[in-house]
Amino acid sequence: MNIDFSMVIPYLPILFQAAGVTIVITLLSQGIGTVLGFFLALGRMSRFPVLRGIVWTYVLIFRGTPMLLHLFFVYYAAPAFGVTLEPFPAAIVAMSLSTTAYNCEILRAGLQSVHPGQIEAAQAVGMSWPRILRRVVIPQALRVAIVPYMTNFISHTKGSSLASVITVPELMLTAQMIYSSTYRAIEILTAAGVIYLLLTSALTVLQLWLEKRLRYDERGLSRRRRRQLLLAAGGNG
Repeated sequence: MNIDFSMVIPYLPILFQAAGVTIVITLLSQGIGTVLGFFLALGRMSRFPVLRGIVWTYVLIFRGTPMLLHLFFVYYAAPAFGVTLEPFPAAIVAMSLSTTAYNCEILRAGLQSVHPGQIEAAQAVGMSWPRILRRVVIPQALRVAIVPYMTNFISHTKGSSLASVITVPELMLTAQMIYSSTYRAIEILTAAGVIYLLLTSALTVLQLWLEKRLRYDERGLSRRRRRQLLLAAGGNG
């Protein structure tokens, strides 16, 4: 078989447009999954057994079943219960439900890595719980959670290709449609693979940057913070 990658060039605009759909689906579902996962992580850490049990059951189900099944249920089974969604919103809902379960456990591990003594110290000086979360818990939890979170983000980006089974015109479905008409599967799928690699590589670079930003002990205090401390010391003197 004669392999000719030059034939991909006319289809690159279509593939990049489909990659845009992949990016939107991934960002929306990961964003929703992060917010919901954070609140579910708090629920997993709750002192109420019933709430902990509900969240644990949710995580067990959605981490223990494939995202492909979630897509099928939301798109094909939900209409039996009176809920009918178009392919794009169905993909957002299913992928959000799936990644929420993973993000819940990732964020819970990060939150629980903060020593209880620091929380008690913050409470002792009169800080409210939302302020403790924002100023004490979350900054330290991020250092622990960032690597598994970004790993899940990268996996979620690749998993978005499953949305093709419910006819969402993302990158993989578009590639399949192109090689079905051109009979050039190797060239088209290679091009799609390169685009996926570019997307995941960008997330890898973002992960490395975030890791560097969150290394407070190595990075030291910011210039603004040092200036504030100097002013405070001068005022006390």
